Amino acid sequence: MDKPASFPRPMRDIDAAAFRQDFAGVDAWIFDLDNTLYSPEVRLFSQIEARMTAYVQRLLGVDAAEADRLRAHYWREHGTTLAGLMAHHGIDPESYLAEVHDIDFAALTPEPALAQAIRALPGLKIIHTNADAAYAGRVLARRELDVFDAVHGIGEVGYHPKPDPRSFAAVLGAHGLNPARCAMFEDDPRNLEVPFSLGMRTILVGAGRHGPDELPEDHSHAGHVLWHTRDILTFVTALAGAVADVRSSQATLSTAEADHEPH
Repeated sequence: MDKPASFPRPMRDIDAAAFRQDFAGVDAWIFDLDNTLYSPEVRLFSQIEARMTAYVQRLLGVDAAEADRLRAHYWREHGTTLAGLMAHHGIDPESYLAEVHDIDFAALTPEPALAQAIRALPGLKIIHTNADAAYAGRVLARRELDVFDAVHGIGEVGYHPKPDPRSFAAVLGAHGLNPARCAMFEDDPRNLEVPFSLGMRTILVGAGRHGPDELPEDHSHAGHVLWHTRDILTFVTALAGAVADVRSSQATLSTAEADHEPH
């Protein structure tokens, strides 16, 4: 997909005409989970990081500082800490995932407006997360986002984490999706490179971070980020309204053409 020089479009540039142009024909909406469908300010992932560090410390017999360094290093180099631990230490992923995701979800609150906005998007709504599906289910339940047709956790993609191309191929293949008719929402811009190369519309949510590394406020995102929003609720609400207008116009046109056909 070619990218106009004005991209990524920031939140202030959003308008219905731009949405109608850029998202026409999209009928599959793929969402990341952590720090995408809830604000990073909730700091849910901070709990997970602490448990990851404790796991690495116990597994390798190193001190907390070294365990935290390895946690971040594996995440940076392998896409997730889990992938690094599997590659270098042959750990069992299921027991690791159960341990690091055993956290307090009390900070998560229901978001009925976001549920309504996502539900209004035409077509499939899919979760694609590097966490496991059981954890994703708990997050979605706390947020009352019971609007998704499928949840693809790390187990469902063969333990190939984003940004590994095999991870995206597994999700697309499971539903027979044409990537040119898909949109991807993510908080890590690295995980939008493959979707962009496949022809998806790509939306960065939040400030953006490269794995464990936070990005500066003035960071210039690369060409694979087509849209950038700090407010997913406002973005998806406006998007759903715009694409609904497109569908309504198409339906009206089809009806008018049918009425003018000879009988």
